[in-house]
Amino acid sequence: MTALIFLIPIALVLGIAGLAAFIWTVKSGQYDDLDGAAERILLDDDDSENNGAKD
Repeated sequence: MTALIFLIPIALVLGIAGLAAFIWTVKSGQYDDLDGAAERILLDDDDSENNGAKD
């Protein structure tokens, strides 16, 4: 029973820290463009200078 005195506050602190980290990432724009990176890899680069190929 005395272990709960330590475990409950630790669980609450970790939960609040996780919630604060999630809110921070939402406010900083981490989830604004979820499909952009997934679609960007499918686009062809016509510039040979950008992808490192030498002709």
